[in-house]
Amino acid sequence: MKKLLVMVGSTAGSALGWWLGTPGGIFGSFIVSMVGLGVGMWAGARIAERFGA
Repeated sequence: MKKLLVMVGSTAGSALGWWLGTPGGIFGSFIVSMVGLGVGMWAGARIAERFGA
């Protein structure tokens, strides 16, 4: 279950980062997307820990 939550979190974080970075062009979108990926992975792991998944 932890792997699933990390995957969902990383996908959502990356997509949100890409959307937020759009005003900065392709490179800006990529950089913000990578930050979002990391945050999403962290959040997914924290949620899994919190609920004992």
